[in-house]
Amino acid sequence: MYVPHFNAMDDLDEVRALVTSVGSAELITVGDDGYPLATLLPVIWDEDRLVFHMARANPQWRSIQAHAPALAVVTGPQAYISAAWYASKAEHGRTVPTWNYSAVHFTGRLRVHQDADWLLEAVTRLTDRHEQRRDRPWAVGDAPEQYIDRQLRAIVGIEFAIERIEGKAKLSQNRSDADYAGVIEGLRREGGGREHQVADSMAELR
Repeated sequence: MYVPHFNAMDDLDEVRALVTSVGSAELITVGDDGYPLATLLPVIWDEDRLVFHMARANPQWRSIQAHAPALAVVTGPQAYISAAWYASKAEHGRTVPTWNYSAVHFTGRLRVHQDADWLLEAVTRLTDRHEQRRDRPWAVGDAPEQYIDRQLRAIVGIEFAIERIEGKAKLSQNRSDADYAGVIEGLRREGGGREHQVADSMAELR
């Protein structure tokens, strides 16, 4: 991933917070025919690995060789940035639109899991993580055991051994304070929920 120094996310805690808040990643592999395959999957970041599961009916997993290289992409809030929002537009007019976003790229190697115990642990952890914010959390154990067994047979697990992590926050860091403030104001004035998220991320930087 192309990451100018002023866009680099060097704080691993910041990167982890983004991945946790998004909760999913695009898993990208190469198929048997040499063409890329991609599936958006819920993800758990567990120390030096990512844990995924996908439908057994999805052909992508069948083309994964043991320890094959792969890319996982987590994309945070993003938004169009109008050139009209820059204070410098009124000064000299030399402004153009851009796109602000945050993203994390994981590079690593894969291993497929079909063991029922491995799969049960993975989906239980994933469920518990997302249910914990609810007043009355649902648990995997709330469903009949035989039903869960059937559901587990319909999925496969993917273990992603992390070799490299690249984080990028392209949030107008290279603009003047006046331009930066203008972008935040424009996003909040003219945007919706996604734009407001980008504005909030920018406000935390300065």
